[in-house]
Amino acid sequence: MGLGIETTSSSSQSQWDLMREFVESEGRAAAVVDGGLATELERHGADLNDPLWSAKCLLSSPHLIRQVHLDYLEAGADVIITASYQATIQGFQDKGFSREEGENLLRRSVEIAIEARDNYYNRCAECSSNDAGVGRILQRRPILVAASVGSYGAYLADGSEYSGDYGDAITLETLKDFHLRRVQVLAESGPDLIAFETIPNKLEAQAYAEILEEEDIKIPAWFCFNSKNGVNVVSGDSILECASIAESCKKVVLVGINCTPPRLIRELILSIKKVSKKPIVIYPNSGERYDAEQNQWVENTGVSDEDFVSYVNRWCEVGASLVGGCCRTTPNTIKAIYRTLSNRSAPALPP
Repeated sequence: MGLGIETTSSSSQSQWDLMREFVESEGRAAAVVDGGLATELERHGADLNDPLWSAKCLLSSPHLIRQVHLDYLEAGADVIITASYQATIQGFQDKGFSREEGENLLRRSVEIAIEARDNYYNRCAECSSNDAGVGRILQRRPILVAASVGSYGAYLADGSEYSGDYGDAITLETLKDFHLRRVQVLAESGPDLIAFETIPNKLEAQAYAEILEEEDIKIPAWFCFNSKNGVNVVSGDSILECASIAESCKKVVLVGINCTPPRLIRELILSIKKVSKKPIVIYPNSGERYDAEQNQWVENTGVSDEDFVSYVNRWCEVGASLVGGCCRTTPNTIKAIYRTLSNRSAPALPP
């Protein structure tokens, strides 16, 4: 089983202690988060040309999702993120499914990740040491399942998750109403935490924080924002203001950045540390540029795995506690991160 972090009435300190235990469990510099899901699903043959994107595979090919989770675990990931980023009740209803069927598909995303973790542990039991012969990392360790929650813009599938511009008609209450049941269903499905990903503006961060507090969600969460300039989140809102929302929410145990070019990460970590004492989670994209009009990544605009991994030590030096990859990163990227982190000494996390 995973670490099974739970929110308790003893405040965020107990959550922090458990997360510290997780990060330091193997004496590594940081824990490893998995990498891009959609890229790997496509490599395995999935057609993701659909508003549901990777969530389409919950319907058509759940076995591929399970395989990708396993690939990342065998590359050294300590955290696997569910295929629910673009899975919403409203999105499934738009495809003709009932509300109940949509909720069941959300639950299924968590079940698949848990099944992959169980399968991985079974493989570890069959191997007494790392299966170096085929390049697999088979070593029993704490593994967390993080239930992904993508932004309202991800549901719209119009590129607004990369701009944070939802228009004046979208209010705090609109966003809370949109996300509430989805968060409840995912939280009740058995993950270790909820990963609020690619948060593009402070309004959505505030909506998430209020849902967590007002609905007394029983598991902790992380908030990850995205940036195009290393100073603000993509909407133009200050990263300091956004990170402050995460810092003030007791249910949030980690704060960080995802789906952002690697070259911008170091300064963003330093900015977050100005307003937050929580552990920092970092999983950038490959650095490639996303064309929102064409709904595709622009080839040859990113960095190689070697260049990506060259940043990892710098991120850890300034405070990253969990490191992985986002869009267009692969199991090879994650394996390189794992090896880099294994060569660093364990950090002294803030008390």
